[in-house]
Amino acid sequence: MMKKAEKTRHPIARALGSVASLVVMATVLSACATTVGSEPGVGSGGVATAGAASEAVTRLADASATPATSPTPAEPAEPSPSPSVTLVAVEAEAAAPAPPPDAEEGTALTAALALEVKGRAAKTGYERDQFGSGWVDVDRNGCDTRSDMLLLRLTAIDVDGKCKVMAGDLADPYTGTSVHFVRGGKSEVDIDHIVALSDAWQKGAANWPFAQRVAFANDPLNLEPVDAGANRQKSDGDAATWLPFNKAFRCEYVARQVAVKTKYDVWVTTAELEAITRVFDACPDEPMPSFGSQPILAENTGGPAPTSTPKETAAPAPKKTVEPKAEPEADLDERFPYCKDLPSGYGPYVKDADPEYEWYSDRDGDGVVCE
Repeated sequence: MMKKAEKTRHPIARALGSVASLVVMATVLSACATTVGSEPGVGSGGVATAGAASEAVTRLADASATPATSPTPAEPAEPSPSPSVTLVAVEAEAAAPAPPPDAEEGTALTAALALEVKGRAAKTGYERDQFGSGWVDVDRNGCDTRSDMLLLRLTAIDVDGKCKVMAGDLADPYTGTSVHFVRGGKSEVDIDHIVALSDAWQKGAANWPFAQRVAFANDPLNLEPVDAGANRQKSDGDAATWLPFNKAFRCEYVARQVAVKTKYDVWVTTAELEAITRVFDACPDEPMPSFGSQPILAENTGGPAPTSTPKETAAPAPKKTVEPKAEPEADLDERFPYCKDLPSGYGPYVKDADPEYEWYSDRDGDGVVCE
């Protein structure tokens, strides 16, 4: 009798009984389900929420009321990531330090801080000829480097032929003034080595091949036509002992020194680096100058490396008998106390070419006096 009663139950009652069973099943499944992620219906602990369970019950109820169809093969589900492994990865990423900012990337200050810092070596063995005899046409364009620089920097120039600059005007970066240049007149313009040759000698150049020293002495990156007085006051000083009077040019000047020392691998002293960084306090974003196209080994050295014994170690020359002072030869210019006293048409005088060269002091060691 009981079995018959069950068979005669109303279809709606049977359906409600099936739904009740599905609710129980869905509740059990929701209590066991765990995930990692942010899918809808997933709680912070990775457990399905009551809303998700309710939605599952609704879907199951709809399925029970829908006529059965042929089953479709299900695609294999991808395994969920292990909660423990994922948690370790997240914690490791959170603990990693943030990458440093790159605000100073490419600045002269960044390059300065990368220079080698060492003490100054002895000046023993230094001679101007160790960097080549005077100005050399390293790029073989038919003009020596001094002429190249005058042609590059002077304005309103008067040129004799291809290279010989007879006159021109210079906006001097060291003093911020205008200087008029006249060839053969009073020496007003010098070609300064931004990094002095003797400074480089004491900070690495003594061990370079001769071709590298010639390239260094004739590299436009390291050269600047300037007021002669300012250049001679600078002498062979580095940034710790001399800076241009024109403060507006100091950032560019120090950046050029850094570029030259970086290109040729010249070290700096502690005091020098401190002076450089103090200048960059006013211009921390000063860009690093381009190295230019000149290689660090000169193809044309203008002649062989000097073979004479350096002055510092040379044996003393035998004493010469002092003879009465001879009158100047007819083809020599008249001698004056200083270059500044020369009248128009006198000078400049080149070492080993003009006897008058020996009469005057070549303070910048470029092989030319009374420029």
